[in-house]
Amino acid sequence: MITSKLAPKIIFQDAFFLVLDKPAGMVVNQTGLVRKTIQSWLKGYFRIRGEGIGKRAGIVHRLDKETSGLLLVAKTKKAFQNLQEQFRKRKVEKSYLALVHGKVSSRKGTVEVPLGRIPKNKKKMGVFLGGRQAQTRYLVKKGYQKDSQIFSLLLLQPTTGRTHQIRVHLKFIGHSVVGDKTYAGRKTARQDRVWCPRQFLHASQISFVHPEAGKRIEFHSPLPEDLGKALKNLIESS
Repeated sequence: MITSKLAPKIIFQDAFFLVLDKPAGMVVNQTGLVRKTIQSWLKGYFRIRGEGIGKRAGIVHRLDKETSGLLLVAKTKKAFQNLQEQFRKRKVEKSYLALVHGKVSSRKGTVEVPLGRIPKNKKKMGVFLGGRQAQTRYLVKKGYQKDSQIFSLLLLQPTTGRTHQIRVHLKFIGHSVVGDKTYAGRKTARQDRVWCPRQFLHASQISFVHPEAGKRIEFHSPLPEDLGKALKNLIESS
């Protein structure tokens, strides 16, 4: 539940952009039903400082409500256009950490299947032959066990930015994200949330070319405390 104290942390900022560390539970874009969002927070922040652009408050990309981690925000129209173009040309590199169900057999691999919205549920994505091309690379970091259940901690690098891409790709290969109510199934997610408070997905790294200086820069976000505590409920395995 979003409280008045829930707010993003500023990792870095200069005259052209800022990098936020978004907390889980906070929606990125403002809607009629949700008032406390990253967008509304940015509008207030920029209003005080006399900065910011447009109705979107310079937000260049999005993260799901329950996904924590790094979010990029432009401060000028020029920077916004530059960063959007980098996303379009796939010059922005992003990494995520996810804990998934089961033992992933290959230490590393690529999931490349097209995605589209499910006709009977527009809020949910699925794998469709005529969908948009999507690619996610993964690397197994560690294995874990809890009673008879096995889990894998993955480092993921999506080369495209489709809605729910990582979550749907992981479900497709039979390794849904721990705590994912939408794609792991309600029963599984409910069991997960006994020991893991939310969807175990964190945007841990982002790299891009500075829109003004022209040099590649990189930012990192450590695993949040709530997900770190969840891992302590598990036993590390091979």
